[in-house]
This record gives sequence, C-alpha cells and structure tokens, in this order.
Amino acid sequence: MRVPVIRKELKFLPDSSRVIARYFMNGESATKEMLARVFSLNESEVYTALIQTLNQFAARHRNITKLFNRHCDNIRGIIEQMQINFDDISTERKMLIGSYLTLEYSLESTAFFNPSIIPDIDQTYLEEGEMRVIISFRATGEGHISSIVFRRAILDRNNDMHLMKIGNSMDTAEVSHKKLYHKGRFVKKMKEMEIPDKYSKVIVGNLPDHFEYFTLKNSVNNILKDLDISIDKRIALEEITWLVDSYYDIQFERDSDLSERVIYPISESESGGIEDARFVRFTDDDGSVTYFATYTAYNGHTILPKFLSTEDFYKFRIMPFHGKGAMGKNLALFPKRIKGKYAMLSRLDGINNYVMFSDRNTLWTDPILLQKPRYPWEFSKIGNCGSPIWTEEGWLIITHGVGPMRRYCIGASLFDLDDPTKEIGRLKEPLLMPLEAEREGYVPNVVYSCGSVIHNNNLILPYAVSDYSTTYAVVEMAALFAALKK
Repeated sequence: MRVPVIRKELKFLPDSSRVIARYFMNGESATKEMLARVFSLNESEVYTALIQTLNQFAARHRNITKLFNRHCDNIRGIIEQMQINFDDISTERKMLIGSYLTLEYSLESTAFFNPSIIPDIDQTYLEEGEMRVIISFRATGEGHISSIVFRRAILDRNNDMHLMKIGNSMDTAEVSHKKLYHKGRFVKKMKEMEIPDKYSKVIVGNLPDHFEYFTLKNSVNNILKDLDISIDKRIALEEITWLVDSYYDIQFERDSDLSERVIYPISESESGGIEDARFVRFTDDDGSVTYFATYTAYNGHTILPKFLSTEDFYKFRIMPFHGKGAMGKNLALFPKRIKGKYAMLSRLDGINNYVMFSDRNTLWTDPILLQKPRYPWEFSKIGNCGSPIWTEEGWLIITHGVGPMRRYCIGASLFDLDDPTKEIGRLKEPLLMPLEAEREGYVPNVVYSCGSVIHNNNLILPYAVSDYSTTYAVVEMAALFAALKK
C-alpha cells in the first residue's frame, strides 16, 4: 500500500514578464556600423534618443543607465579602433551606445521547475507552527537557457504555503573572478577533464605555484590568436579558458528583494545553462551555518558539476568540484559532517546512487555504491531528489526513479545516521508518480524535485510537473517511516 500524499493546489507557473537586461554584441563589423550612425548624431539628437529609450525601459529595470555604461565600456577597444577617444565621449552618448548593446531576456518564459526548499535565514515575527522558507527554481527561457531564481514563502501550521510579495525588477549580480589559483589543483582538474598534457603544458608549464586569473586568461588568448593552430589544440585551450572562468564571486545589491535576484549563466562553462540547483542549510561542527548548493553547468556539449556557497543570499562564491567522484549530475551535499567528514551523494555512472566522504567540500574521490535500481518503476536509473534530511530515525533520502517510457517517479529511502552506507528501508512503490493532469509539459511524464524540508512532522515536498511548472505535496512523517521500516 502506498504512503498517503496530499497534493496542494498552489502552482508556480512560467512568467514571461520576468526579464533581465543582458549584454548583446552583434559582431565587430555590425557594431562598428552601429557606432558610426550613433556618432553621426549631434548631442541634442543623442539626448532625445536616450530619453525616449529610458522612458520605455527605466521602469522595467533597476538602474538601467549603470548597465548601459557597463555595456558601452565592453566595446571600448572597438571604439578606439575607430580612432575615437573613449574618454571624450559624452555620458549621454555612452549610455545610448550601451542601449544598442542591450536586450531583454525573459528568464521564465519556457519553464519554472525543479525546486529546492530550505528554511529561511529570517524566522522572526512568525506565529506558532509557522516557518519561513526559501524556494529555488530552475527558470528556463529562450534557447532553453536556465538560471537560478528564488521565492520566499511562509508555511503555516496546516502546511499551507503563503507566497510572499514578489519584487518588480530582476537583478543580476556584479561579478568578480577569483584572484589566485593553485597550480597543482588546476592541473589535476584539467586531467579530470581529459585535456591532453601536450596542450595544457604549453600554458601552465611556466606558471608559478599560485597564479592570477588574468595571467592564465591572457596566456591562453594570445595562443588562440594564432589561426594556424590545430582544431584539437584550439578546443583544449578553450576548455582551459572556461575552466578558469568557472571560479568567481557574485554580489547582489542590498536593495534587491530575494525574488528579484537571478543567478544567470556567467562563465563559458555555463553558457548553455545552470541546471538543477540542490540547496542545503549546512551546519558545521562549530555551529556555524552556511548555505550550499550543487548544480550542473552546461556549455552546449559538456557538463561540469559546480558548487555554490553563501551566508546571506547577497554574496555567492562559485567554483567547480574536483576529484574522480565529482562527475556527472546529481551531486547533493549532506547537511552536516559525519564523523568529521563532509558527505555527498552522486550518480557518477548515470544509473546508480553513490555516497562519498571527504575532508574538503570541493574534493570528492572514492565513491561508494549506495543504491542500484531495484523496482520496475526505477529500472532505467535511480538518483537523488536533493540533499539528505536528518531525522531521529535516520537519513531520509528522497529519490527519483526512471521507468518504462522514461517516466520519472519520486521515491524515498532511509539510511543509518552514523553510517549512511547502511540502508534501513526503501519504498517499494513510488511516493509520487505523475497524475493524468501532470503528464503534459516540456518533458512529459515527469515529477522531480531538488530538495525537501520537514515542517510540523510532515515532509514538504516541492516538485516539478513535466519540466514545466511547480507545485508541492505534503507527506506525514509517521506514515512514511512506517512504510520505510516495514
């Protein structure tokens, strides 16, 4: 007999009005032609064109003139090639130029799915039995490019979710790259990515043990200017470039609401999208709390598992994982250390669940096989649906299984607290399977989650509906434990 599940009516749907203003440059030749036309205007005409643009777009974006100036600065080199002194250009003309290098991108126009939920940092001014939560989503727009976006909500004593007000303007972050890199670790990561030594040695051979971002980036770019280098070497060097671009910090403005902050693809390794963030509230042995997330970076042909950390959801540090265990998708960090070590779930072979232990939260080796598909509804593959949840009964791991017709269902397993390689119990039947009304979407026949939370002795399970929208379900913990331990 299946565990009773209460599906709630609240739905999170794609919203095409949620837009960001992003940089767009249509090639050097076309840009020079555009610039020539802008420079043909007198200052009065420039002012008029700029004001018309601001009247149409300023209300849709926070401080869009700052963005226009930044985008103009991106092509300073092209302007100076035209024998124009960049510093002599008026502020209004720079902003107008920047407006031609900007377009609106609808973040959520295609799908709003694969949610993860954690307790909010702020738990003040709540009634008894309430909890404030942060929900992350994979928002997908034109070109199937995915980003991470957030919502805040309050769960009441009846486990009903009350969505907090959503901000009006989307806010992208300021980016700063890591200043120094450790040569040894960088070389190991290149080997994991199977970049041939004969290519990587050309770049890193003369680098010091700790080198700066721009030192490596400039070295690679100088070699890439040689049009005669082989295709294989060019691909290898480009992969080195997007690896170094994968380390960075981002900072949001303090006056932005959480619902307005978007983690949009920044590095080349993410150019095809940021997929399936699994957030977890991590409590270290000293009691300190950090919010971590694992996600998959995709550049159109290669995936790279990455790690995100934040203490306040304003500033985020982003970096790739290292080690032979940090491969593929489906990495999910445990919310606390186990016997002094970090622990991580993975599915490095694309079929089975694994667990790993490490002294460092970015280095993962020696994966241990944890679960294989056992039941027909998961015969194709099994994976996690977010970070494990600590309970007095054991580690609760919500799983997903892929069965006939590539149907995705959600299951659950229970593991020993001191040794999570020991399985206590596992559901024989799915906890959730797509209902008839949930079968249609961008990818049919899928229910999927990237993280759950326990509230008032109930599992709060947000889940995606066929890779299109999101809703949530509630499961009584007593009934779930009874089924898992049966």
